[in-house]
Amino acid sequence: MSKISRFTKKAVTLAKNVVADYALLSLHCLRIYLDESYRNALDLLSEMPHICGEIGLEEGNLPDHSTLVKAFDRFQMKIWRVLLRLSAQLHDLSGHAAIDATFFDRENASKHYCRRTNYRVQTLKATALVDTQTQAVLDVHCTTEKTHDTQLGWQVASRNAGDLHSLAADNGYDWMRLREKLREEGVRPLIKHRIFRPIDHAHNARIDGPRYRQRSMCETVFSSIKRTHGDAVRARTWYREFRELVLKCVVHNIKRAAT
Repeated sequence: MSKISRFTKKAVTLAKNVVADYALLSLHCLRIYLDESYRNALDLLSEMPHICGEIGLEEGNLPDHSTLVKAFDRFQMKIWRVLLRLSAQLHDLSGHAAIDATFFDRENASKHYCRRTNYRVQTLKATALVDTQTQAVLDVHCTTEKTHDTQLGWQVASRNAGDLHSLAADNGYDWMRLREKLREEGVRPLIKHRIFRPIDHAHNARIDGPRYRQRSMCETVFSSIKRTHGDAVRARTWYREFRELVLKCVVHNIKRAAT
């Protein structure tokens, strides 16, 4: 069985558990997997009758690209979040996670479009929670605002605290209240202290172990997603960009589970 066939089987199975119109959701996963535009992805799939059959579509019965675009808008954000959670559950999760942030470029638009839509911010900040053993993306947060990492860290961690044993992060997430909140949820914080006093060296030495050093898995995952699916988002509107990034993480999870 080919890689794309194994990927499609898992994507279709997940989509069936999320929405009734699972074929369109599966097509979006394949669009990201192929790293193509709506039109090009459908053109390629029209030459793959076996893959269309896996989705439940007959040969020559693929939807128009405009239908796929409208479906992307119609599926609510909670649908994409559920899909991300289910894709992470394809892996044998360890409960030990790391959190970090990176930036994705917002694909350059024409100057006329930028003036008309007040399209000024050129990067999208993505904060991801990654299982350090399987490299599965558990959750992702996106923003164009300058929110501090500590606030984003708690927002992401709080949604997943019940499934975590420990959380590793660099000193950009150094906030005592964040550590306290994590401990209250039964999660061990492995967060480096910024060096202000001699005792901070002692704190860092205590947590500098194998679990903390696996924090680099976040960077590995970001690198894999950017290398395979691009370091920019094609969508023009904010809500589409957020969904596109979540979908990239979903595809990353499914691909790793399908190998």
